[in-house]
Amino acid sequence: MNSQASVLSVKDLKVVFSGFKALKGVNLDVGTNEIVTIIGPNGAGKSTLLDAIVGKSPVASGHVYYQGQDITNKSPHDIARMGIGRKFQNPNVYNELSVFDNILLALKGTHGVFSSIKAKLTTAKKDKIISVLDRIGLLEQGYAKVSSLSHGQKQWVEIGMVLAQDPAVVLLDEPTAGMTADETYATGEIIKTIATSHSVVVIEHDMEFVKQIAQRLVVLHQGEKLTEGSVAEVQSNPKVIEVYLGREQIDAA
Repeated sequence: MNSQASVLSVKDLKVVFSGFKALKGVNLDVGTNEIVTIIGPNGAGKSTLLDAIVGKSPVASGHVYYQGQDITNKSPHDIARMGIGRKFQNPNVYNELSVFDNILLALKGTHGVFSSIKAKLTTAKKDKIISVLDRIGLLEQGYAKVSSLSHGQKQWVEIGMVLAQDPAVVLLDEPTAGMTADETYATGEIIKTIATSHSVVVIEHDMEFVKQIAQRLVVLHQGEKLTEGSVAEVQSNPKVIEVYLGREQIDAA
């Protein structure tokens, strides 16, 4: 992909923890409204790559560009404000509030729990929240307490909270972890809908899910990019079969 057409571009990124090279010069380009899925064995550097993009892990060398601007080692708050939204592996939601109020709290420009809920709910804000609830498949559960939802639905609430911030790029770290098969499939459909108006980067282990959503697949191994391409190209790559797919004994059909 031409990096000039990329909404997010990572160039020769290196991350070092106490002498351990977690990332050894990774390159990644994400196009507008593209879904890029990242796979690789545990310890490959997948979450570290997302951490480095959002300023959570310090970059030793290399650069991260967002819409052509160098954002390397900016604060996580600044990066989020610029338009990169990150969902972590475990849902970080307000269990005692409704789904609607969780999305309200996350709306761009809203600050503080109590001020958000007490502030006048404009028609525009309400429409925005309803739109987000529709996209994450929770319109009918809008006024339910988050604590009453299934694990998968809580993950969708957090995806909704990311969307409410209007990011251009959405980063999802193992969004289907702990989900049922039905929830996993529904999550894939949600992600494909999100990608109609956002660029999406997904870290995932479940290869059936990867096949459902992946437009381009990137394989990391020991802190380096092993290969990238379509699902079919990656699954037939001998290096990938040796280090990852073969180990997991995943059907390459």
